[in-house]
Formats: sequence, structure tokens, C-alpha cells
Amino acid sequence: MICSEIEMAAPATGIADGTTPGTAGPLGGGGVTAAHRQSRGGRIMETLELADSGRRVVVVAVDKGEDAVTAIHQAAQQCDIRGARVTAVGGFRSAEVGYFDRERRAYDRIPVPEQVEVLSLLGDIADDRGKIALHIHTVLGRRDGTTVGGHLLHGEVWPTLEVIITEVGANLTKHVDQETRLALLAPSTDRTPAIAQAHAGR
Repeated sequence: MICSEIEMAAPATGIADGTTPGTAGPLGGGGVTAAHRQSRGGRIMETLELADSGRRVVVVAVDKGEDAVTAIHQAAQQCDIRGARVTAVGGFRSAEVGYFDRERRAYDRIPVPEQVEVLSLLGDIADDRGKIALHIHTVLGRRDGTTVGGHLLHGEVWPTLEVIITEVGANLTKHVDQETRLALLAPSTDRTPAIAQAHAGR
């Protein structure tokens, strides 16, 4: 693994387009104060920290042949992320999605044994009794223009998957719902340590 860190001070003025280091952009006010770049195998992970709130944005480029769910989980684990939203675009060589059957209280597995475009991938990262928990849904586009979607169980990446993980600034936790037996989100009002520290200094 290769890791480098760049410290960038926010200037007093600048173009607030998010493309100039230290300026505000679409991810929120304030500048980028630190950037971390890591590489493991074919995967490149870049972490950006926003100056105004201490929130982190993690950018992950997942390489060919890797499993999407595993890669996102590993990125969250490396950065110790327990409350975030996830978005991604890219492609899968093959995938499997799930549809939750409320009678059986289990997922029907839907195989997708073909090359597909990841038209949409959305989800969250939370804490489930001390472990990182992912909840990810996706819509996949076939060659003929039809789509299939559901809960992402796995997806073999090809040619790439570009993932953005954005901390929400609160601790997200899961609790087991007795009716469905699913681990459901139970938002907490507690801020993450970085957010709390940033606000305490104001």
C-alpha cells in the first residue's frame, strides 16, 4: 500500500468551484485541508477532508475483477467510517441483486450473468453492534436498454467502479427489526468526533 499526504491551506479568496485547492465547491463550504492517496493492488483510494466541518469525502476507484461490495466495505473500514452515504457509477461483468420477500423474510436472489452498466448505485454506511454495515441498492442497464435492480449482493467490476463516500456528520446505527429480521437504520443525534471537534472550535 502506498500512502501520501498533502496539506493544503485554504486561501482567503478563490474561485468557489471545487476545482481550486482550498476553495469551496459543490461538496460544501470551506476548503480541502488534507488529501490522502492510497493504492492497494489496482485500487486507488483518495480521501479529502473538508475544512469547514471536518467531514470526509472518500473517492475509491475499484479495479477490474474486484467485488464492489467488498471494496466499499474495505474502504469504509480503512477510514473508520460509521455514518455516510454512498454513490457510484461504472460497470459490472456480472452481478447478483436481491428482492426482499416479506413472507419468507429473506432475499430472492436475482443473478445478472452479463456485462451491465451501473446506472445508479446508492446506499449508506452505518454501525451494526460494532461492525461496519452497508446497505446498497443498484439499477443495472443491459445491452438492449432494459434494466434490473435491487439490493446489491455482489458485483464483479469491469471496467471500473467510481465510488464516492460522503460522511453525513452523524453516527448512524442499525438495530434488528423483529418483524422483518432486517438490520434497519436508527439515526443518532451524536456527531462524529471530527464534526464535534470542528463545531467546538467555532
